[in-house]
Amino acid sequence: MIIDDQLSPADLSPALERFWKLSGDKIDLMLKEYDPAQGSPVFTVNGKYSTRGWTEWTEGFYYGSAFLQFDATGEERHAKEAQRLTLERMASHVSHIGVHDHGFNNLSTYGNWLRLQHEGRLPASHVDFCELAVKLSGAIQASRYAPTHDGGGYIYSFNGPQSLFVDTIRSCRIVMVAHKLGHPLMGENDEAISLLGRALEHIESTARYSVFYGEGRDSYDEWGRTAHESVFNPNDGRFRCPNSQQGYSGFTTWTRGLAWAMVGFPEQLEFLETVSDEELEPFGGRAKWKALMLKAARATCDWFIKNTPTDGIPYWDGGAPGLVKMGDYLNQPADPFNDHEPVDSSAAAIGAQGLIRLGRYLGTETEDGQRYYQAGLTTLRTLLTDTYLGVDPTHHGLLLHSVYHQPNGWDNIPEGQKVPCNEACMWGDYHIRELALYVTRLIKDQPHYTFFGCLKN
Repeated sequence: MIIDDQLSPADLSPALERFWKLSGDKIDLMLKEYDPAQGSPVFTVNGKYSTRGWTEWTEGFYYGSAFLQFDATGEERHAKEAQRLTLERMASHVSHIGVHDHGFNNLSTYGNWLRLQHEGRLPASHVDFCELAVKLSGAIQASRYAPTHDGGGYIYSFNGPQSLFVDTIRSCRIVMVAHKLGHPLMGENDEAISLLGRALEHIESTARYSVFYGEGRDSYDEWGRTAHESVFNPNDGRFRCPNSQQGYSGFTTWTRGLAWAMVGFPEQLEFLETVSDEELEPFGGRAKWKALMLKAARATCDWFIKNTPTDGIPYWDGGAPGLVKMGDYLNQPADPFNDHEPVDSSAAAIGAQGLIRLGRYLGTETEDGQRYYQAGLTTLRTLLTDTYLGVDPTHHGLLLHSVYHQPNGWDNIPEGQKVPCNEACMWGDYHIRELALYVTRLIKDQPHYTFFGCLKN
């Protein structure tokens, strides 16, 4: 991609003001036209949100979006709806033992609600309630544990104990918050299992097995390549192979999986600053974890910059077979309407937040920090244009041209097009709001937006 090193957050202020107006209109439209009783909204088909019963991982993004909208604009109707729907519909997600997505659903709802109460933005009427939900959700997430042969372990995906998904690093957020709230996972014979330890083990396994570093692990090893799924032998915990559920293959980089790692590692680096040396010492000490997370964060963000078109919007997989038919596609803006492979704007929205976070963590006065930071702002600028925003007032979606499951053919291909385009997904809509809120807070010189902002200072 071509990074605009002169772009500042303030330069995006007019576009962000327009964005939040459009975002509010989309939330109002969904509240009017979408019935939650039909299931979690997943992606749009011909502009209307529909469900997809694969796993219930998106409902929290729907209600969480209304919390983010209130945060950015102060529009109280959105806060009221977010609280109401969280109370009415999210309890089953807290106690869901069958998914690896607790950080997505429950930190987006109970976590955002708790943060806004601690910030004094909403009445502190449900603090204990939200804290209990986060504690339980974090412990239940951590209970989905499989050991590796070398004494480590990971939180396994809905595929079963053999499966580590790169996505799950973002569910480590709720495990970490539950730990900070003083909660352990209670096991057999009343064994108290450290949630900090569980999360760190998963982060280490993700960095070790999901991210590649050009160190010769296989014939396709390159700096920052990311595998969606890492497969283990559940009998002895040994790593067997990379795989992909939603990407083209285990030997190519599914860009949304890459994006989860891009934001997941920098977020955990930020969180690490809140953990004492004494807490980290039993797990190897601060230097170990900082080096491991920083290496993975740099690698994945570098891969994105190197393998993304000039405007910061990636295609859905870096090895998608149709890309060879598109000429010099990396040296031009991404084309959502091409005849060969879809772009994934949701990967851009998720990844851009990671770039900005990593840049700020390293320091924007440093060469590397500025590079990552400016790359994130450059991507956001593209996402805020009419090409990617759902400016049609009848379209449910906010962020267009996202892809859910290209191998399964789930995504809608509009009439006259050859690849999925012009549709939105709930995680894309949530994460562009989260990205926009992050930058809006920077512009307003408000407190840094973090997943652990829901903890009382």
